[in-house]
Amino acid sequence: MFSMTGRRKSIFIKLALGINVCVLLYLGVQFWDNSHSNAPDLPNLSFLASDGKKRTLSSIDGASSNQTMMPSGLAEKVFEPIQCFEKDTTPRITMRGQYWVFYNYVSAEKKFKCNETVTYTTHCDHTFLDNLVPLLKRWQGPVSVALYTPGSDYEDAVKAVSYYRFCMDESQMVRDYVTFHFYFPYKHRQKGDILKWDAVLKNKVDCKTPPPTSSNTYRKIHSMTYPVNVGRNIARETANSHYIFPSDIELYPSPGLIPSILKMVTSREEEALKRPNPRVFVSSIFEIKEGHDLPETKAELVKLLKSKVVIPFHKMVCSQCHAIPKAQEWVTDTISDEMHVFHVGKRNPPYQHWEPIYIGTHQDPLYDERLSWEGRSDKMTQGYQLCVLDYDFMILNNAFLIHRPGIKTAKSSSSHIDKAKVAAQNDFIKKIIMPELKQLYGTRKGCEK
Repeated sequence: MFSMTGRRKSIFIKLALGINVCVLLYLGVQFWDNSHSNAPDLPNLSFLASDGKKRTLSSIDGASSNQTMMPSGLAEKVFEPIQCFEKDTTPRITMRGQYWVFYNYVSAEKKFKCNETVTYTTHCDHTFLDNLVPLLKRWQGPVSVALYTPGSDYEDAVKAVSYYRFCMDESQMVRDYVTFHFYFPYKHRQKGDILKWDAVLKNKVDCKTPPPTSSNTYRKIHSMTYPVNVGRNIARETANSHYIFPSDIELYPSPGLIPSILKMVTSREEEALKRPNPRVFVSSIFEIKEGHDLPETKAELVKLLKSKVVIPFHKMVCSQCHAIPKAQEWVTDTISDEMHVFHVGKRNPPYQHWEPIYIGTHQDPLYDERLSWEGRSDKMTQGYQLCVLDYDFMILNNAFLIHRPGIKTAKSSSSHIDKAKVAAQNDFIKKIIMPELKQLYGTRKGCEK
């Protein structure tokens, strides 16, 4: 009986030892797995880009910074001096309301980290792509273009994009910097084949044949309105950079704006940037007579203003729409080589109708996609949101935009106005959109449209 009890004890001891060994092995495997798979959760885990260089703004302002992998393992975050996430810029097809959207349909060859640059985001149809080269010569950075391509306009847009990518002396610059997105209503698809994104990238055209420029487009033939804010938002949302410049393709920026603005926002020396309010950086806008070279600097611009070759934007059409606070003082302000905030403006009376064009971020409100270009006032509701949110409009001392040469007059502009559509859209804004915005965002004195 005693010997049987001894054998049982021996068996129990061996069994217990075996269980303990298994438990220890399991814990060891778990520890090893967690210490590797959860490594991105550790703070300040820095890494280098594929070329061995840290991709931060330190190359601009001389400071160093760390890049930390996010826990998802899919995104990167730059902690100093600009916090931003890298975006997925691979081509994709998605429905957006009633529109099919081909995001990143033709991607730029050069890639930038989110804190390295500013993206000029814009929209148009294929007949406006002749503005690309003059814009790029001055911008020298990434451009995100949303192209409206209903019906047969799709085919013309593909031809036009290919022409500017391969048939111009400046085509390498177009390929380097410009990303094209196509969008169209699902009821107005191209009847023929729709090319895959890799086929469009390689698509070549006869360079002896100019790109399609006829104003007799599918959209015009079918009396379709232009969904301007859908294009604005598509171009904005797909930009990888933290800072974006939503603008019109016929507005050409002052040269050197990208390095100047990035140096200013990362230097930490600008007093206005210490204000707690959300902010955007405003460029003054002008028109120039045909037959004149565009000014390269503010000094050249001021000379042309004095000779009346250049005038404030829409002075003859809607002067209050682009009347910038302290506009006269901006002209006479001492010219500096450095970019600074000249004045912090608000969208309050008498500037409640102001439609500033500015450098902002992805945190800024999007544009209301229910509004069309033909109905006008398509940016006013977003302006109301900025006002209620108490945005600071930081007017830059040296930055300006010049419209494609040619002075607009009230007479030339009125010929394009559909009064019925303008009246209908104003009514829609007043009765539908504004009550929505007041309920969602509240009100603030002076912000009424």
